[in-house]
Amino acid sequence: MAWTKDGETLRRSIEAPDFPTAILIVDRVAEEAEKMNHHPDIDIRWRKLHFTLTTHDAGGLTDLDYRLAERIDEIARSHGA
Repeated sequence: MAWTKDGETLRRSIEAPDFPTAILIVDRVAEEAEKMNHHPDIDIRWRKLHFTLTTHDAGGLTDLDYRLAERIDEIARSHGA
């Protein structure tokens, strides 16, 4: 499933091969988010990860959201999700 725009947010769900891999993906996304100083909302449901991106300070979507979405996609792909 690709990213969808929902109002002033981007949303995507990713299914990992197993729970440990899901947590590894979250860890890698957290590392990237720290580097970018831009943090997604993440909901973990066993192997399924739900990401929501928005820039709260700007009141909506910015380039940071789209850049982080690309990195999340790359991280997920590299872990078989």
